[in-house]
Amino acid sequence: MFANRTDLLPKFYTYARRGYDFETFKKDIIAGLTVAIVALPLSMAIAIASGVSPAVGLKTAFVAGFWISALGGSRFQIGGPTAAFALVVANIIQTHGMDGLLLATMMAGIMLMLSGWLKLGVFLKYIPNSVVIGFTTGIAVTIFITQIPAFFGLTLGHDSTEIVEKLKIYASAWHTANPFTMMVAIASLALMIFLRKNFPKLPFFLIAVVVFTLIVGLLHLPTQTVGDKFGTIITTIPDIVIPKFDIKLIKEMIPSAFTIAFLAGIESLLSAVVSDGMTGARHRPNAELMGQGFANIMSAITGGLPATGAIARTATNIRAGARTPMAGVMHATLLLIILMLAGRLTSYIPLAVLSAILMIVAWNMAEIGKLIRFVKVSGNSDRTILFITLFLTVFADLTVAVEVGVVLGAMFLMHKMSANFEIESVDADHHSDMRERLPPNCEMFQINGPLFFGAVNTFIDAIENITTSKVKWLIIDMAHVPFTDASGLSAFEKTFSTLKKYGGKIIFSGTKERIASDIKALVTSLERTDMVYFAKDFDEAVTLASS
Repeated sequence: MFANRTDLLPKFYTYARRGYDFETFKKDIIAGLTVAIVALPLSMAIAIASGVSPAVGLKTAFVAGFWISALGGSRFQIGGPTAAFALVVANIIQTHGMDGLLLATMMAGIMLMLSGWLKLGVFLKYIPNSVVIGFTTGIAVTIFITQIPAFFGLTLGHDSTEIVEKLKIYASAWHTANPFTMMVAIASLALMIFLRKNFPKLPFFLIAVVVFTLIVGLLHLPTQTVGDKFGTIITTIPDIVIPKFDIKLIKEMIPSAFTIAFLAGIESLLSAVVSDGMTGARHRPNAELMGQGFANIMSAITGGLPATGAIARTATNIRAGARTPMAGVMHATLLLIILMLAGRLTSYIPLAVLSAILMIVAWNMAEIGKLIRFVKVSGNSDRTILFITLFLTVFADLTVAVEVGVVLGAMFLMHKMSANFEIESVDADHHSDMRERLPPNCEMFQINGPLFFGAVNTFIDAIENITTSKVKWLIIDMAHVPFTDASGLSAFEKTFSTLKKYGGKIIFSGTKERIASDIKALVTSLERTDMVYFAKDFDEAVTLASS
């Protein structure tokens, strides 16, 4: 499978071949235990935000986390369920149930593996930053809103997938707020903020969970726990669950699968880039996509959630002293051991504490400082894309938001490229020295910028403005044209036809090799080799025209 494809080799394989000593193992297992402690409460909270039992989140953290580290292309990547998927997963489950989610997750895994095999990992970096910030902030806002009932202890008669409708339901249920739940939520939030600010190396999520689980249990406070909502959490080695394969359901889940694959690809590669920046390592993007894809397939067939690389957990892994991908494998293994030994105790965790954890996660995702800086320094087009993507993520659908954001980004980019395109005639006023050297009945144009479909009309208008019947030689300086597309070549075809009527000829000057090759192929197919010439520069073009 990996023959002659070193870009697909897992980093785990690379470091295993180099040898593995006890000192390295000791550092990896310490880092793995540290990350497992961080991942435990996070995985549960994300599962609840996704509308499933905490056990499903814990199962995902073990299964997907293991394979992401074992087969991925990043040395320090830690994978598992992340908050970015909570909104997507909740909507899928409400619409298509768990069968739809498992099928969409498996399809997304296959898409990711195909993307890695086809070397598409590099293309994900072309997603505009404004789109990434927009949908990330939108997801954060949505997560924050969805945690209001658990944070304030609201009793809801029903819920909705629409944010505006959700807020109306929450407002109508405000009189049911539980003061004990609010006190637990606010106190746990304050404790986590205090610990994070003053003791950042401590696992403040887990400390808050343990402290307030004990307080609620010992004082018998009337606030809802995980067990009250989901029953006793029994954690065992995951069973194989075959997703329901139905042609109609497969067709319905294609958009959701694309969204999961897109989010998993973006977040995992972003996490890998962050870890590279922290350590100086270099990840393999295509191997990373292959590993992410296989991990999501395995998560689906064990009844888990979509998974991806988690930036915060990966950074924790690095700071804890990890040396190889074994740290991620140990994190998953240790997490399973912890769950099998103490999984039942998770039933006593107050939902208010987990909602407070998710609110902190949402705040971190939003990155308000980064958002404000981006808005201040960016142009109007980038700000427009960001806010439209954010708005659609919150009030419409994440898939629509990403599609619209990417299309808008492409349109604004093409507009900028078109605005920077120039075609300039060599006239006597501005280019007198060049004009004097041109032979009689010779015209010359200089093109600056890419000649693509957004700029061809400017080119055609300039050509049509010359008196073609008097022009026997047309020199086009292409030295400052970085690329051309099919529309640009079509414009040349029209130029050839026009000059052919009057016996004119054309010389391309300073053309880049790739563009020259495309033009020569066009000339050959049109049988215009007798009227099209190429020169390396202006001097050679003038010599050709004069002779």
